[in-house]
Amino acid sequence: MKHHLLLIFLAVPAIQAQSLPTKKQTTVTIAEKSGVEVKLDQPYAGNNNPKQMVDVFLPKKRNDGKPLPVVALIHGGGWVNGDRLGYAAQAIQLARTGDYAAVAVGYRLSKEAPWPAQVHDCKAAIRWIRAHAKEYNLDADKIAVWGSSAGGHLSSLLGTSGDVKELEGDLGPNTSFSSRVQCVVNLCGPEDFSQALMFDKEGRPIWKDDAVSGLLGGNAPDKPAEAKAASPVTHVSKDDPPFITFHGTKDQRVAFRHAEAIHTALQKVGITSLLVPINGGGHGSVGHPEVKVRGQQFTDKILRGIEAAIDTTPLQALPEVPKKP
Repeated sequence: MKHHLLLIFLAVPAIQAQSLPTKKQTTVTIAEKSGVEVKLDQPYAGNNNPKQMVDVFLPKKRNDGKPLPVVALIHGGGWVNGDRLGYAAQAIQLARTGDYAAVAVGYRLSKEAPWPAQVHDCKAAIRWIRAHAKEYNLDADKIAVWGSSAGGHLSSLLGTSGDVKELEGDLGPNTSFSSRVQCVVNLCGPEDFSQALMFDKEGRPIWKDDAVSGLLGGNAPDKPAEAKAASPVTHVSKDDPPFITFHGTKDQRVAFRHAEAIHTALQKVGITSLLVPINGGGHGSVGHPEVKVRGQQFTDKILRGIEAAIDTTPLQALPEVPKKP
């Protein structure tokens, strides 16, 4: 009898674990309640690699019959962590307005495939959106990209490398479509690998960086060609789309000078570029609610033609919530 009871006891946790909702199930449930249709795990590279897929969020009730502009969301995580479901909440919020479709983009992380796999994947995802525009009634000429940290880097790179053949790749069945985007919302993305991401208290560069070396195959000074090619500032040209950049002035992970670098380079060639500093803010300060408000206003203006004076007044970083011991 004791043995039977023990077997039952040991089996209970497994049964409970199986009954818990997965992140995907939770996403679908929340989306359904929000009036949003979700199409998860859409492959864009002609294979079944779970990283090379997108999740599509469509409003069940559109505000008009016109093709929807698209916001592609690219997750962060130092090119080695994170997944596209991290942007599911924002994707649902966008789609539920009835004015946008949202696409959360997955890409191969650096432990699976080194540079330039990440940008090749993101470009293939943009081409997939265009290839399926008629199917989902999307506007193929109105695609914005939005990303934070590593996602900000990839979003910026999509913005500046639209004419760079070497970064296009040949992934998937949609290579005849363009990978260009029309608007970039960049949250604290690394922009120039010729300078370090971090600096010490005396302002000296800290070149040893596991995230960067994981991406490039070595520290930036040892991989100058890769560092240059991976830097969005390298590819800035007169036909780039408008940018808005948010960045904490006290960011200890990606220094504020990266935001200044892309902003200056874009303005130099006449591209619309707005920079919103977050005074005293660290790497997580881009979670400030006003960032989403201004970023959305900028996207509305570029993609939907809604005139607005985008406020570039510096934000004040919100107090950090103390972590529980």
